[in-house]
Amino acid sequence: MAAEVTHYRAAQAWVGGAWQNDVLLSVGADGHWCGVEPGAPPAACDAAVLLDGAVLPGLVNAHSHAFQRAIAGLTERSGAGHDDFWSWRDRMYRAANRITPEQLEAIAALLYAELLQRGYTQVCEFHYLHRAVAGAACADPMDMSLALLRAAQRVGIGLTLLPTLYMRSGFDAAGLRADQQRFAGTPETVLRIAQDLGRHAQAGSPVNAGIALHSLRAVDPGALLEVDAATLQRALPLHIHIAEQQQEVADCIKRHGQRPIEWLLDHARVDARWNLVHATHGSGAELQGVQRSGAAVVICPSTEANLGDGLFDLSAYAGVAGNWSIGSDSHVTRSWSEELRLLEYGQRLGLRQRNIAARSTGVDSSAAALFNAALAGGPAATGLALGGIAIGQRADFLVLDSAAPALLGIAPEHRLDALVFSSPDAGFSEVYVAGRRRVALGRVCAAAGGDDLWPLLAADFSAAMHSLWAKA
Repeated sequence: MAAEVTHYRAAQAWVGGAWQNDVLLSVGADGHWCGVEPGAPPAACDAAVLLDGAVLPGLVNAHSHAFQRAIAGLTERSGAGHDDFWSWRDRMYRAANRITPEQLEAIAALLYAELLQRGYTQVCEFHYLHRAVAGAACADPMDMSLALLRAAQRVGIGLTLLPTLYMRSGFDAAGLRADQQRFAGTPETVLRIAQDLGRHAQAGSPVNAGIALHSLRAVDPGALLEVDAATLQRALPLHIHIAEQQQEVADCIKRHGQRPIEWLLDHARVDARWNLVHATHGSGAELQGVQRSGAAVVICPSTEANLGDGLFDLSAYAGVAGNWSIGSDSHVTRSWSEELRLLEYGQRLGLRQRNIAARSTGVDSSAAALFNAALAGGPAATGLALGGIAIGQRADFLVLDSAAPALLGIAPEHRLDALVFSSPDAGFSEVYVAGRRRVALGRVCAAAGGDDLWPLLAADFSAAMHSLWAKA
């Protein structure tokens, strides 16, 4: 019996990095594209489902701390004294040290629904809440990880879980601070979580695992090299926070005599497995070294702006064809179009010029340059075939809401430009993950049917927030 194939017809779809017309799209039983035919004759599309809007591939959200959705909007009042990343971190720890598995699941489920609605179809969860409240050992070491898995499976988003190694509070510290005990792990424990994830996932669900190293300051060199070797052997993606803060750069120079990215390139086997999160304060020479290594950068513009981190040098990195992806990190926004817009606007403010992404890559459209780069970085971040609408890639796609105000009267060839640079954001009427519809009429559907999940997700989220902060 032939494998089941589902056919769709799109009047316009983003194929090969540009808009194509009259595209016949075919999804195999495995949830991957088995046919992509631009300019298909009408007769070939007779049995295809007509998609009511222009079609884009889904994007990977390459950096997420789901629990931090619980503090979005709650850290925007200045206390006494200096307010920067480090003071924000102390506030964030209040959530990290209070949240239970049940609360985490409710908060992550609503977050993941928001990400789906805004066009992310896979999320990389940089997960370091391994132990119970107050740092006690969990009855099951997988408790917090499984809360995230259940949340992702509930709404149908793809999940790349990145159990994160966190061993010490700073370059010269012997261990963790009292308020960091919940993050404690060893190379063996994080590798075991990654290994065990598969047996807990539903059959056929878009779930996989990689590994993360929290940062150079949080992991000693011997452990870093041990994890590096293990991920090389197991072909797992490897993520690390790096060069996010100027203080981190200064501390690394003091301890190692080198800048963070410089040290990493000299001491680890940095290759296409590696994803360097933020790299905000990477020098030009370091960014060239990242590009030569084959590694990728994960840029998180809304969080980097919210925390006052600084501006990533996109023009320099794009100028050497560096690979990068996008992440929403602390989730002060959950929209990739807003992330891309803020990334470009930051460059414009810094350089006092326009269309930086376009000119840095030699293309005409900044929106196209940004979107294509973020799309290309998805496979590096996840280790999955998530490179767009092409045969063999996973069939993750978005149907633009053609009635959105930002798109009204816009010529078809400018739809992506308007999506990224015209506010309020245009939404997506439908979102598909591995060929299965997860958003219909702009609302997240139950994985097993068509019911709107939002009312229950919102109620569970509100209850979790109340219990989390009632006594704060």
